[in-house]
Amino acid sequence: MLVGLTGGIGSGKSTVAGMLAEAGMVVIDADAIAREVVEPGEPALAAIAERFGDTVIDDGGGLDRAALAAIVFRDDDERAALEAITHPAIRAEVSRRHRAATARDPEAIVVLDHPLLVETDQVDSVDALVVVLAPARQRRDRLVTHRGMDPDDVDARMASQVDDATRRAAATHVLDNSGSRDDLAGQVADLVTDLRQRSAGATTS
Repeated sequence: MLVGLTGGIGSGKSTVAGMLAEAGMVVIDADAIAREVVEPGEPALAAIAERFGDTVIDDGGGLDRAALAAIVFRDDDERAALEAITHPAIRAEVSRRHRAATARDPEAIVVLDHPLLVETDQVDSVDALVVVLAPARQRRDRLVTHRGMDPDDVDARMASQVDDATRRAAATHVLDNSGSRDDLAGQVADLVTDLRQRSAGATTS
């Protein structure tokens, strides 16, 4: 069973992913893979340098993420150009890890933690879609106050993602992360029960 997990930046999606991992589910972190596919020596990094220029490459030959973000999160065409380079590489690695997890355990519940599942039209590729929601103002405060992110950068990143109504419409499960961690943990516990029941039903059908 492949479960999609998504939510807007600052929604608490990573916290939910950690809770699901603690419950014994296999979590594939698309953000981590996105970083790996642009490491020095990877084809995607060479393609990025060719498309965006040496200004997005740091002195050590790695990707200057801040310089690239300043370009792509304020220009839809530039972001689309980046995604055309990175998304195929990310999807290939996600697929490889999913196959490896199910080879180890055919009954495993695999969770794809991906911030752009809805934006990249991958909803149909998962058996269930969990969306983590929190009010935009609260998400912005978490990112600026607790993570120390630049407010303008946060606003640009939030604007580049779909709205919560669109995510909710695509979801099979919605988690409300506007309250306490204990509130969220209770919702995740119910989610785990439901996913296990769905997985067992799919296995026996």
